[in-house]
Amino acid sequence: MSTTLSDLTTHFRQAFGGEPDFIARAPGRVNLLGEHVDYNDGWVLPIAIDRAARLAVRATGGETVALSAVDIDARVEFRLADLEAKVAGDGAALPGWARYAAGVAWALRERGLAVAGLQAALTSDVPRGAGLSSSAAVEVAYATAWQRAGGWSLAPMELARLCQRAENAYVGVNCGIMDQFASACGQAGYALLLDCRTLEWGPLPLPAGVAVVVADTMVRRELGSSEYNVRRAHCEEAVRLLAGPLPGIRALRDVSVADFRRHAHRLPELVARRAQHVVEECDRTQRAVGLLRAGDAAAFGQLMNDCHASLRDLYAVSCPELDVMTAEAQALPGCYGARLTGAGFGGCTVNLIQAEAAEDFRRELAARYERAVGRKPEIYVCQAAAGAGVLPDAAGR
Repeated sequence: MSTTLSDLTTHFRQAFGGEPDFIARAPGRVNLLGEHVDYNDGWVLPIAIDRAARLAVRATGGETVALSAVDIDARVEFRLADLEAKVAGDGAALPGWARYAAGVAWALRERGLAVAGLQAALTSDVPRGAGLSSSAAVEVAYATAWQRAGGWSLAPMELARLCQRAENAYVGVNCGIMDQFASACGQAGYALLLDCRTLEWGPLPLPAGVAVVVADTMVRRELGSSEYNVRRAHCEEAVRLLAGPLPGIRALRDVSVADFRRHAHRLPELVARRAQHVVEECDRTQRAVGLLRAGDAAAFGQLMNDCHASLRDLYAVSCPELDVMTAEAQALPGCYGARLTGAGFGGCTVNLIQAEAAEDFRRELAARYERAVGRKPEIYVCQAAAGAGVLPDAAGR
């Protein structure tokens, strides 16, 4: 990682004097399967990755929160009494990076939990803007820190829901629960199957001898609110039109593949394509459960390949760079499956790779992508990691 734990502790001493009480850690995440189904009440299959936000913390009590962002060399202070006003110590608006901390404090206090002043130095090796949930990692790290400092304890899913509320209602980003959930609830060596309707979840073992490789195209084309809203509207329109022959459905997750094929002719062509992706992606994620339990990496990887084709051809959220990265990956030895991950239009692909081939795969994929598009990617070999927690001592030992 770019800032070691020793460097983080040194920065804390320079910023605040003395030693931190503890270091909180919360990982980023990548979604293996189940894309664009969360807002259709479907199932998602993320893992927490071994890249994380880390927070060196000293509890100070009182009302003042003093923050130092190591990676961008910025500092700010705010008072907990000023959370509603969203202002820093000088009365100016809180900078965007500090709103995640303020939002978490606000959500925790709204829940009636003890939140007091602290000093904290933040660093993260979760790339920003790459679709790996860098903001959720930061939120969950702050929630973990206030939980430790306050002496209270919540279940990881409840902590995740409060962080989601912070991002929705305070930061102003209408995200689902998956990102904070994976950061809070991750388990080393396991994917997490989450039912986005009921919030029931459970771990599923990753096949033995695999690595997860995340390949960043370095293209940042954020999914515009208009495109996102259009796709949501198409899904809602499909439910409305299918509710006639399929009474009782509440979301596309309630429509089987067989029922969709029987009634797809009732939908406008574009709506049908969008709905087909969601219905079939829900089915893929359900089929993946048995494959992971059986340790069948090849069959699971094929579901990932099928997912990318669906996101490209039916849901239309890919881009040329993502398609190049995916096609080059699928052609390399040791690759079980590859697809875009996240909202699309840029960002990362996720690749399931034979562990012994992962480093060769990483180097060759980077070279092929750079030759094809003229852009140098960032490619990381990852493992499924544990969720958020407090390191045993301030030095991270």
